[in-house]
Amino acid sequence: MKDMIAYCGLDCEKCDAYLATIHDDQALREKTAELWAELNQAPILPEHINCEGCRVDGVKTVYCDNLCSIRQCALKRGVTTCGDCTDLNDCQTISAFIANNPDAYKNLQDK
Repeated sequence: MKDMIAYCGLDCEKCDAYLATIHDDQALREKTAELWAELNQAPILPEHINCEGCRVDGVKTVYCDNLCSIRQCALKRGVTTCGDCTDLNDCQTISAFIANNPDAYKNLQDK
């Protein structure tokens, strides 16, 4: 499995926060912050849009680092991704997420 597949199965290499970080793209940071603030009804600023990937060392967004219950659970269980968890198909923490993200679920199955 690629290192850039997040615990939840999302591909970090396709995430705007990741892309803005690795390309130091301030315009993309601003656009992403505006969109995420609107979607989450939260004060998200361009300086919050910095992430080097969920499962690799380096900076992460505040949400991914501290608030993502999926990431926190995977870290606690010591799994590489949720795809390695025996409870994946019965898990309340990730069930709604993967139901709405078929590509993420496929990534978790492609170990």
